Amino acid sequence: MSGGVADAVIYAVPSGAELALLLAVVAVGAYFLGCFNGAVIVSKYILRDDVRNHGSGNAGLTNFYRTFGGPLTFGVIMCDVLKAVIAVLLGQWLFGGLIFGKYWAALWCLLGHMFPCMFHFKGGKGILSGGTIALMLDWRIALVVWGSFLILAILTRYVSLGSVWAGASFPFISWYCYPDPVIVVLAFITGGLVVWQHRGNIQRLIHGNESKFSFHRKKEGSS
Repeated sequence: MSGGVADAVIYAVPSGAELALLLAVVAVGAYFLGCFNGAVIVSKYILRDDVRNHGSGNAGLTNFYRTFGGPLTFGVIMCDVLKAVIAVLLGQWLFGGLIFGKYWAALWCLLGHMFPCMFHFKGGKGILSGGTIALMLDWRIALVVWGSFLILAILTRYVSLGSVWAGASFPFISWYCYPDPVIVVLAFITGGLVVWQHRGNIQRLIHGNESKFSFHRKKEGSS
């Protein structure tokens, strides 16, 4: 993307003290929004049974569904979607609609989701929130991220494989849509975090013992 208004959207960033204040406010706000992990909140405070004590130990949608199932899964989805929407809108608003503000907020929201200070820095892997962020950033980014995720997850039934590919593809489609060094760096960090959080899944995929997704709940203690 280049020329006219598009360049202004990327480059017209405040400077000096104003920039430092905006960066701090968005980072703190987006981080604490990210800390509201739906899987932990619903399991720990509604079901009184922390999802991190079950299955993979991950505080994410997949582990929640495999462990508990039921209509409360929708509550997990809504929590993780809404916090990502609010975080990105916060960045967009405070930075006057600049794409930089959206990427900056997206990064800190995912950091809050993955490493929530209120839950001992043990959170989720960022797929649902990350997918929502992709939708908020640009429809072209969402098309690539969600398309690659769904195709791989449906064909292989490995949610983790689709998740890793989605995280890996995020910086490249961001590079295509917004070829600015700062945006690209933020995108690589964000996508890299998603891949890093799936390092255990990558090892299991390599060794052929990764669990496939099923719409049936996995019973506690089953393989």
